[in-house]
Amino acid sequence: MPNVLGIVLAGGEGKRLMPLTVDRAKPAVPFGGSYRLIDFALSNLVNAGYLKCAVLTQYKSHSLDRHISLTWRMSTMLGNYVTPVPAQQRRGPQWYLGSADAIYQSMNLINDARPDIIVVFGADHVYRMDASQMVQAHVDSGAGATVAGIRVPRKDAWQFGVIKTADDGVGIEDFLEKPADPPGLPDSPEETFASMGNYVFDAQVLVDALERDAANPESRHDMGGDIIPMLVKQGKAAVYDFRDNVVPGSTDRDRDYWRDVGTVDSYHEAHQDLVSVEPIFNLYNTDWPIFTSHPQLPGAKFVMGGYARDSIVCAGSIVSGSNISDSVLGTATYISPGAVVERSVLFDNVTIGRGAVVRNAIIDKNVVVPDGALIGVDHDDDRRRGFTVSEGGVTVLGKDQIVIP
Repeated sequence: MPNVLGIVLAGGEGKRLMPLTVDRAKPAVPFGGSYRLIDFALSNLVNAGYLKCAVLTQYKSHSLDRHISLTWRMSTMLGNYVTPVPAQQRRGPQWYLGSADAIYQSMNLINDARPDIIVVFGADHVYRMDASQMVQAHVDSGAGATVAGIRVPRKDAWQFGVIKTADDGVGIEDFLEKPADPPGLPDSPEETFASMGNYVFDAQVLVDALERDAANPESRHDMGGDIIPMLVKQGKAAVYDFRDNVVPGSTDRDRDYWRDVGTVDSYHEAHQDLVSVEPIFNLYNTDWPIFTSHPQLPGAKFVMGGYARDSIVCAGSIVSGSNISDSVLGTATYISPGAVVERSVLFDNVTIGRGAVVRNAIIDKNVVVPDGALIGVDHDDDRRRGFTVSEGGVTVLGKDQIVIP
């Protein structure tokens, strides 16, 4: 078996998720009530048997570093680890200039681990993937670099980095950034491969590419924008079809699920994917668990006729004489009598007052919604009160935000 090092890129600022990223890095944003976004990438690596992982952090990383340190403890006796690695200016007096530069500045990790293969995953997507199957496909192809591609309709591919494959459907002929006329696939002309931001490299191939990229003053030092196109030109890149990845316990409905939650609207929609009777993305697959740390709290409680339909309600929460539907409630939330919560995501320690209505909203930690308040009902009123309203009509309240009655 090859010696594999996992590197998770977790330095993203996440501007499009504001205000959820005002006080935390994007990979540290809570998801699904109990998790952080980074838990998905790390779970995919650990479940695949890759137990040496470095998480490269930079932007407002305190809560992310703390989560990794408290949650992702591996067996030191066996030499396993998941460790956060902050920007250290090892290559000069500058912070990370891009995702490729983050790995270049952390070259000591590669020198110390001496891997045969390096798996580079992004930290802010929601999906299940057996990384070992992608590594095996990489080895079998003989490529120096392999890019995970997900099939999307050609008409929608303009918003992604797109992979143009060779006639064999494996080699990469071109890597296109948001093309107006995306290429079709050899076996499906109306589909194209969008890059998932997950890569597998022969270690020396990646090191050589990073060295060349660092010496190029014209480069943006980005993995998808610079490193992969460089290796494509050298004829060293292949694509891995995400459709070929078979995760234990997956269903026909949630197989191939992958969601970029980089905007408020996509983040909200991804939560709606969790809560139906047969979810589009199933958090309850115990054959491929998503790992995280759970607080020491009692189970959720429903009193005074409190009711929740098609919802996830996490530990320590109390639904008291209120009506919850199509929503995800984090830990230690309290929903008061007469309140209504619809199609919403509440983070930890949120209180909804008596008779309040919360609709199509995301409410960050520690927010208290007063009795009778309306959130997400009148968007003009939401904006007047200082709330963020997305293009898709989702109202967002930031961490600790004060709500005027």
